[in-house]
Amino acid sequence: MVKSNASNPDQYDRASELKAFDETKAGVKGLVDAGITELPPIFHQPADKIQKYPVLRDTQFSIPVIDLERVKEDPSIRKEIVDKVGNASRKWGFFQVVNHGIPVNVLEEMKDGVRRFYEQDDELKKQYYTFSKPVVYNSNYDLYAGLAVNWRDTFSSFMAPNPPKVEDLPPVCRDIMVEYSKQVQALGYLLLELLSEALGLKRDHLKEMDCAKGLLMLCHYYPACPQPELALGISKHADNDFITVLLQDHIGGLQVLHEDKWIDVPPAPGALVINIGDLLQLISNDAFISVEHRVVANSVGPRVSVACFFSTSVIPNSRLYGPIKELLSEENPPKYRETTVTEYAIYSNGRGLDVDGHSHLLHFRL
Repeated sequence: MVKSNASNPDQYDRASELKAFDETKAGVKGLVDAGITELPPIFHQPADKIQKYPVLRDTQFSIPVIDLERVKEDPSIRKEIVDKVGNASRKWGFFQVVNHGIPVNVLEEMKDGVRRFYEQDDELKKQYYTFSKPVVYNSNYDLYAGLAVNWRDTFSSFMAPNPPKVEDLPPVCRDIMVEYSKQVQALGYLLLELLSEALGLKRDHLKEMDCAKGLLMLCHYYPACPQPELALGISKHADNDFITVLLQDHIGGLQVLHEDKWIDVPPAPGALVINIGDLLQLISNDAFISVEHRVVANSVGPRVSVACFFSTSVIPNSRLYGPIKELLSEENPPKYRETTVTEYAIYSNGRGLDVDGHSHLLHFRL
């Protein structure tokens, strides 16, 4: 177990504490199950990382909620929805969708499946604590690179275009992982159509660029934290994909950085949170924005969420992505050099979450 030296955080060997925590293979939940009452120093966030920007809870600032009902049946409604999606993607980089076509019982079962995985016996989970399996379970992928360990556990798997064998998925949630990933991919195709139209492109443009070809599912578990004011569930970061579809439970904790203020993204029954990733900002030449966000630690948990990343980062692919030619002009020249999805992912993953506070896109800017 990781010992807590919270009373004197300077008197500890950070490297050995990280190693000891990693070797438990029990994650943050293991610390909670062991009954800790003080936050181990490896989880202490620098104060400026938590407090640099104020949290604004003024109702005039709220993430747009877009109703997708009849988007496929009524052209006039579709045009309204396209306008709303475009406006949200330009101003916020985030929006929520309701009436998106994924049944509520599928959403609930997906969240329940995540809980079942984390609440099963430790020995059953530990077999996934490796990078050599299709399903990878750990606490923080950047455990040794980050400034502080995030207060969460994660298991993940690429579900498209080459999904794992069903028997390689955890028995307690394999069926719902397969079903939910299929439904999310269908929603992803629809969202990319709407985003294409919002950019003034033909409906299938982003889909034909393979923006929805790859799907990575990340299943997060945030236990109640003994000192949530000292920790973060996920540090400030932007996503290195095209778009992300997030399912969050009723507890909340997601915040978006908007005009140098943190804005809560409150859970809404049946809603999914959509955000623009770095790669879509790059190919849209900054028409759409990839916005930094974080998850605060909580004292009531466990909170669960499922983030589905549309990206082909693990698929060998030499395709170059740069600003879309149809969007460029003398007044709007390209702002980024071309890159492959793999190159972008290797660069951003190698730098960890919020290590230097600068957007990874800056590295690719002309």
